[in-house]
Amino acid sequence: MPLSPDSSKPEAAAAPLSLLDRDHSILAFNERVFDWARRDDVPLLERLRYLCIVSSNLDEFFEVRAAAHLEAHSVRTAGSVYTPESYRALSEAAHDLVARQYALFNDVLAPALAREQIQILSHSERDSAQRAWVHQYFEREVRPLLVPTGLDPAHPFPLVANKSLNFIVQLTGRDAFGRENDIAIVKVPRVLPRVIRVPDKLSGGRTLAVLLSSVIRAHLSELFPGRQVGQFSQFRVTRHSDLAVDEEEVNNLRTALRQGLEYRHYGQAVRLEVSASCDVHLADFLLQQFKLPELALYRVHGPVNLARLTQLVDLVDTPRLMFPEHKPVWPLGFPVDGSLFERLREGDVLVHQPFESFDSVLALLREAVHDPAVLAIRQTIYRTGSDPELMGLLREAVRRGKEVMVVVELKARFDEEANINWAEMLEGIGAQVVYGVVGLKTHAKMLLITRREGRKLRRYGHLSTGNYNPRTARLYTDLSYFTADDKLTSDMEQVFVHIAGQSRLAHMARLLVAPFHLQKAMLERVAAAGEAAAAGQPARIIVKTNALTDEQLVRALLKAGQQGVRIDLIVRGACILPAQLPGVSDNIRVRSVVGRFLEHTRVFYFRQGEEEQLFLSSADWMSRNMLRRIELAWPVTDPKLRQRVIDECLVPYLHDGCDAWALGPDGRYTRAEDCIGPDGLRHSAQLALAQRFAYSRGL
Repeated sequence: MPLSPDSSKPEAAAAPLSLLDRDHSILAFNERVFDWARRDDVPLLERLRYLCIVSSNLDEFFEVRAAAHLEAHSVRTAGSVYTPESYRALSEAAHDLVARQYALFNDVLAPALAREQIQILSHSERDSAQRAWVHQYFEREVRPLLVPTGLDPAHPFPLVANKSLNFIVQLTGRDAFGRENDIAIVKVPRVLPRVIRVPDKLSGGRTLAVLLSSVIRAHLSELFPGRQVGQFSQFRVTRHSDLAVDEEEVNNLRTALRQGLEYRHYGQAVRLEVSASCDVHLADFLLQQFKLPELALYRVHGPVNLARLTQLVDLVDTPRLMFPEHKPVWPLGFPVDGSLFERLREGDVLVHQPFESFDSVLALLREAVHDPAVLAIRQTIYRTGSDPELMGLLREAVRRGKEVMVVVELKARFDEEANINWAEMLEGIGAQVVYGVVGLKTHAKMLLITRREGRKLRRYGHLSTGNYNPRTARLYTDLSYFTADDKLTSDMEQVFVHIAGQSRLAHMARLLVAPFHLQKAMLERVAAAGEAAAAGQPARIIVKTNALTDEQLVRALLKAGQQGVRIDLIVRGACILPAQLPGVSDNIRVRSVVGRFLEHTRVFYFRQGEEEQLFLSSADWMSRNMLRRIELAWPVTDPKLRQRVIDECLVPYLHDGCDAWALGPDGRYTRAEDCIGPDGLRHSAQLALAQRFAYSRGL
């Protein structure tokens, strides 16, 4: 993996060190996801799903990360980490991964699916009855929505939307006006399904499907009566899609973002995908139209959007080809029946998702909505998804006369439109909707409930490492923390006041808040561990995070490791710290665990001497989280809960021998071969946790 120069000037001058390249590290993460698609011990349809996830991840990578590299391909900026060389290296790595994706699908997964009587039929594989049905489908469902565009001075190249399916066609003969315009473009609407199931009566007991691209390809000539179709190819262009809005210059952020969403689909082109057989002339024509270099062209042996093959998974009802259904248990800390408020008055409760159910969060909100003693509900919204239950509860709270304040983050990447719609709905029924602080994303996850109890008002809070999204709560590992602790809930109240009124943040008793305290507090604790180790005391740091790309924190960790601190970093995705580099990071191990569930918990553990501290957080160790977002971290002070976090979120992952990868000093990941249990077997942390919780409930 290429290295990128460390830009931390004071330290770099004293000890020059190249850190790992962030973008190559992101691609390396997708290699680890791709490995799940290659594993024989993974159910077949799940292997296909992982292949689709890699494709979807690459789409987002190009949409967000590629534009700066592409610009550097033609314009070298002095001092920039983006160069023509970096673009070439990144492109070569991406091309290699894409080629192996299609090879796996064509050579391994598709034949394996066929053996299971599941097949995507090409035109040549369809019998006469199937071809007749496909033709009828084309005439009934597809053709009425297609309007081919023949290119001439009056019909320039059409505006092609981001990631949409299109065809380029070379024609012979003359058009209706006797002209020899030989290029036409066919844009395919998004409303059409990309995978279409063949009726059972034509399938012979199998699950058969056809791709929309194959349906159109088989009938292209019918779109151009009087002309002959020569060379043609499907194509898809990926565009830069990170919304850029100058918040200082707009009067209404919601309106500005909604307007920006209209143009997101037509941003700068960064990648062009065509069929492997695409004629060179047509490919060059498309590259010219989109102003892209040759390296941006991806010739693929199959559909130009592998991610859409998840639709095939949805068409198949064969449980043995999928993971066994995971059923979260009701949280061990809460009673199955009875008031959650009463339980929280006894002490804090920790819920480990998805092993324990996210329904406990909805249960707390539901109890608050229907409790006449509850006066106010405040909540942050970052990614809720399309599940209406949570929003329905907030609407009901407003209807029942409670004060409802919702902080909606409008700039949650690729969820902007959904959040704008939720915000407008809540405002329309009388909730107080706040859009956060100008220039900062509100990434903190918190719910605060104020309840009258006798002559006092008492607060109940929920903090989380993940989103208020019931769907992803079944797929991501996260920690929910429920509390009635007066100091912690008072801090939460002050954060809500700060966000709404943009007043100076009050002194925090428990919470660490970015961009004010969090990075500084983490640097101080890393330094304290280093000082303890240098003084001969036991010192230990374990950080579990989704990404480690903040250079200040990286350099602090390197220094602490050199002072003798034993450091374990469990980093799911991008990591720029070169682990196990002789003389530099000998005491630092970096592991990545990629399992059935997406690792999403953020846990920070520090020990210096006899002092032990553990924090949960919404923040990754990235500069954007530390400096450009409102994030929270909070200490787990209850010894039993702290030990539970260690036992469930740290120790199993340090000894995972199935799903873990070890990072080397060169940025390459290899399977963690050093983790074998006392029974001589390799164990999966996630599987072990799922079994533990199921056993605890007798399932």
